Amino acid sequence: MDGVRVIEIKKSIFADNNEDADALRSELKRRGTYLLNLMSSPGSGKTTTLIKTINLIKDKIRISVMEADIDSDVDALKIKEATGIDSIQLHTGGMCHLDAEMTRQGLDNLPLEGVDLVILENVGNLVCPAEFDTGAVRNAMILSVPEGHDKPLKYPLMFSVCDLVIVNKIDVMPYFDFDMAKCEEYVHMRNPKARIIPICAKTGEGVEKVAGWLLEEVNNWKNK
Repeated sequence: MDGVRVIEIKKSIFADNNEDADALRSELKRRGTYLLNLMSSPGSGKTTTLIKTINLIKDKIRISVMEADIDSDVDALKIKEATGIDSIQLHTGGMCHLDAEMTRQGLDNLPLEGVDLVILENVGNLVCPAEFDTGAVRNAMILSVPEGHDKPLKYPLMFSVCDLVIVNKIDVMPYFDFDMAKCEEYVHMRNPKARIIPICAKTGEGVEKVAGWLLEEVNNWKNK
């Protein structure tokens, strides 16, 4: 049938968001503020990992946190109580991700003067958050052992866009059919440059490596 118009709406939305994200990154660079976008499934241990990591580095750099959820302020309160740093809650109004404009709105409500690092804890799922550039310098994600080592095969985009993959809950590895070597292989199939750090957020095992990676990232960002 002649004369039918095809409109690439999805492509247009992503293109506009990418422009907003690039502009936000440039603004944060001028401020000297590093933004990390942290993603994962619900229940993977994002908040616990953040608390352990922040408490290792909060005396070295100034940090703020944005917690994104469909509802509730549980995680923001938990971060503030456990670390003492500035933490705000972002409600997405039912949306399963944050985009660059939503991230900007959150940043506008943080006192950013002198802040070296802002950590955005994105909405918990492995699909939508990976599709939208938030304006972050780096993307990180947490894969927990109970989820299985095959997740990079099932959610390729998430692992493709992440610079750091944290494998959490290694303390329960003996009780699950989780193959760390296979996990690393599958992650590197999606992203050969991704850094993989196994941890147990509950006990703190391996968290110092996450803290070290983050400190190095922030210092490089501010000084390059």
